[in-house]
Amino acid sequence: MITEQSLNRIWEGCLKQERKQQELLYKVLAPRMLAACVRYAKDRDEAEDIMQEGFIKVFGSMHKYRGEGSLEGWIRRIMVHTAISRYRKLKPLVLTDELPEGVTVNMSYSESGLEAKELLTMIGQLPDNYRNVFNLYAIEGYSHQEIGETLGISELVSRTTLHRARGVLKDKLSRLKIREQYCLAS
Repeated sequence: MITEQSLNRIWEGCLKQERKQQELLYKVLAPRMLAACVRYAKDRDEAEDIMQEGFIKVFGSMHKYRGEGSLEGWIRRIMVHTAISRYRKLKPLVLTDELPEGVTVNMSYSESGLEAKELLTMIGQLPDNYRNVFNLYAIEGYSHQEIGETLGISELVSRTTLHRARGVLKDKLSRLKIREQYCLAS
């Protein structure tokens, strides 16, 4: 694990355009940034594309980091904005009550409960607009005002989308629980 101090030393080299330091920064942060990008992408390949684009933005705007807050947090925010920008360009936000046709959730529900990995898979299967708002609010900690500004929607649409995303997740969770009860009774 790299310390904030070590990361800052690497960053200083990046600011001096030292390619080896830029490569080191990428290698150190890529796994964590990829994890953030995966939450907004349809698959790993798309997440890697988002991450690459995000790092290009990081290296292109290094001078904008003022040293306020953590460097990693600043870079993560760029990754999230890169992912959101991609979806804003591709399609408008449309509220729906159902998952797209053909999308199913195939997960096991063990006696010990739902694993975090399985829950993240379930979140990843939400429609893009639901997934983005849910991730920004529940995982990244954005306010509805920030989500609205980021996605170009109103606070009300953000709140409504989050409510509907939670509803879809609750529905899927209850279906899993019913399926588990049925399997245990058999």
